[in-house]
Amino acid sequence: MTIESIAQSAYLVAALLFILALAGLSKHESAKAGNTLGMAGMAIALVASIALAIDRKIEPMGLGLLAVAMVIGALIGLQRARRVEMTGMPELIALLHSFVGLAAVLVGWNGYLLVEGGASPAESLALSAQGTLGIHHAEVFIGVFIGAVTFTGSIVAYLKLSGRASSSPLMLPGKNFLNVGALVVFAGLTVWFVISPTLWLLILVTVIALLLGIHLVASIGGGDMPVVVSMLNSYSGWAAAASGFLLENDLLIVTGALVGSSGAYLSYIMCRAMNRSFISVIAGGFGIAAGPAEDKDYGEHREITAEQVAEMLNGATSVIITPGYGMAVAQAQYGVAELTRKLRENGVKVLFGIHPVAGRLPGHMNVLLAEAKVPYDIVLEMDEINDDFPETSVVLVIGANDTVNPAAMDDPSSPIAGMPVLKVWEAQNVIIFKRSMASGYAGVQNPLFFRENSAMLFGDAKDRVEDILRAL
Repeated sequence: MTIESIAQSAYLVAALLFILALAGLSKHESAKAGNTLGMAGMAIALVASIALAIDRKIEPMGLGLLAVAMVIGALIGLQRARRVEMTGMPELIALLHSFVGLAAVLVGWNGYLLVEGGASPAESLALSAQGTLGIHHAEVFIGVFIGAVTFTGSIVAYLKLSGRASSSPLMLPGKNFLNVGALVVFAGLTVWFVISPTLWLLILVTVIALLLGIHLVASIGGGDMPVVVSMLNSYSGWAAAASGFLLENDLLIVTGALVGSSGAYLSYIMCRAMNRSFISVIAGGFGIAAGPAEDKDYGEHREITAEQVAEMLNGATSVIITPGYGMAVAQAQYGVAELTRKLRENGVKVLFGIHPVAGRLPGHMNVLLAEAKVPYDIVLEMDEINDDFPETSVVLVIGANDTVNPAAMDDPSSPIAGMPVLKVWEAQNVIIFKRSMASGYAGVQNPLFFRENSAMLFGDAKDRVEDILRAL
């Protein structure tokens, strides 16, 4: 049995493991096993690729460079994985997507220089006779475009999520025309390149794609960034698939298709949950239906102490907890889990309401609560719990802001207008855990803070939860 056939068999095993990994990651109970299967599949794929390269008589210099690249990548990966907090996962994922995009650009350019730019007239004629040269032109052009958009778009997402760039949307005149126009120009240039592949066309589409990636993500407001991360995940998958076609690597095609399709489907689900248009995400028009919200005087807010909250919880029959990014920053999930256990022991019905984009990453809050061993059966999605608020004694809003903002429903001028939110204000009492009265990530003031049945519990969420536990 040749190395070639063994490697192809290994690729098939790795592809099956990746599919099983996705299936495992779809449920809390099997997520850890799914992650392990994914790592095993990647290890098999790497070993098979190295064996294939050696079998194909790779130069010693090339093998050395491959080893150096793997060592550097592994060290960076280990260092980042050990240092990153859960709150830093969204920007880390965005940064990793940029690497995939850059790799696709480099593979595309290498494909052009190796074939279109390096083939002799006789070789080009032979490829044309086989009918493969035109397909290769298209693979190069499309792969570079998707990769470049993913590269710069992911960098902008990283800068926004990490706070290094403003979370406000970039509002250039005719922004939709710019985005759609770039896509139309790309389609025309693709046809031109397939007919007559020249270097300046490849340079032009690379520049257009890099600028488009920046503008697409810069045009999206902070409140919609979780969907952007999901969409960039999809883009990175299609970029990897494009690289697989150029490299004639079946596993890369399969893996890219899995990532691309699953990311696109997740984005579609999130868009439906947020009452947004899926097409507008792709076109960079996500979250632009309304302009900036007006500054309004909502009156005075009311403050409350941890002891008063504890007394209120003692007399409650039902409690709903709606966590947000602030809970992740404060690492309050363990205290929240302990508070949940104590309340349930006292006969209080406790549920969690999770907004589809709570935090800055799809599933962010679910992971934190699972980490703290909160029972899965009391963690409900927004659609499952929104009807329960009118019969709820107390709602604890821990670090959430935009996802519980009634302005999304009541103020057509709000940047988050039309976005479904958790209707926490319908409960008898609402306690908002917050460090200050500052607006949320979307930059929008929240009228919930000033409602008669709302009270603010200021300070670090972890400290305030511990104070409540002591009072209980």
